[in-house]
Amino acid sequence: MKNPELKKIAEKYSSEQLEACIRQQLEKGENACEVIEEADEIIADLSKAEVVRELMEQQGMKFSEALRELGRRIRAVYGKED
Repeated sequence: MKNPELKKIAEKYSSEQLEACIRQQLEKGENACEVIEEADEIIADLSKAEVVRELMEQQGMKFSEALRELGRRIRAVYGKED
């Protein structure tokens, strides 16, 4: 998912709605958040959107700041950040 699409989803749905879409996708193989991709990519993209949305809601970050923080966290998980 490209950044403009991620931004659209993160701004359109609350973190609770995104979590519900993740559950729907896992349980039913479809979701109400209008994300249509390969099954494994849907969960990953909805999860990214949820993290970005939470950062925007809870910490007052702008989308670009939240996206950078998401990238930092992903790199940290993969051990690519000092």
